[in-house]
Amino acid sequence: MPVTLQLEKFATQVRRDIVRMVHDVQSGHPGGSLGCTEFLTVLYQEILNYSTDFTMNGIGEDLFFLSNGHISPVLYSVLARSGFFPVEELATFRKLGTRLQGHPTTHEGLPGIRMSAGSLGQGMSVAIGAALAKKMNDDKHFVYTLHGDGELQEGQNWEAIMYASAKKVDNLIATVDYNKAQIDGSTDEVLALGDLRAKFEAFDWLVIDINKGNDVASIIKGLNEAKKIAGFGKPVCILLHTEMGNGVDFMMGSHAWHGKPPSDEQLEIALAQNEETLGDY
Repeated sequence: MPVTLQLEKFATQVRRDIVRMVHDVQSGHPGGSLGCTEFLTVLYQEILNYSTDFTMNGIGEDLFFLSNGHISPVLYSVLARSGFFPVEELATFRKLGTRLQGHPTTHEGLPGIRMSAGSLGQGMSVAIGAALAKKMNDDKHFVYTLHGDGELQEGQNWEAIMYASAKKVDNLIATVDYNKAQIDGSTDEVLALGDLRAKFEAFDWLVIDINKGNDVASIIKGLNEAKKIAGFGKPVCILLHTEMGNGVDFMMGSHAWHGKPPSDEQLEIALAQNEETLGDY
């Protein structure tokens, strides 16, 4: 089976997990999770060098930090189906006393989670610290991050972005989920971001656009290109052009599904559009 087809089947199952998890507790964020499904599938199944024998120091492996922590359903699904913890644990999402809280936390020791990601705007700073630690340890592996585009309205990001280039943190590959939508509407309506490519380049970053951010082959190509240009004195930014709610037709392109769970009927429609490939939890 071609690699792209294997990854697409994996992503289809992840979408099933996302809508079921959010529906089961009638709480959570399906829109951005669905939009980033292909990206995280490719990252964990094709790109990252990691061990499922998880340790927080991450020495000798690539690291990933989810900054827009509200899209925890997609990360939990990908981690579980990549072998970090049992798939059956997905059924505990957002329930009291479990390891799979609405925003990822570290105090319960969930394998694969390296930072608590409740407050937006902090992931870049944490990732820079981890990347600098790798340089101090002469560890040649990369640090990857994922951020929402609306999250870049937080000022702390830009202090960190300036710091990363000034200190030549060139083992950092930061991806922005560029779906142009956030909880209250489009990013243009809430607080326009302007030309993100020009802004990152003005901060002396290298920038790659993945224009088909929900296409597995395009993501593979873009991430591999990012790896090739990293390590030469500048951090790398990927602008990942995605569709919010991708793979579920009534959710696609609407900010209304940023944080709204599907009804029973809507769940069945979503599942029918994504046939089971790996087995539900």
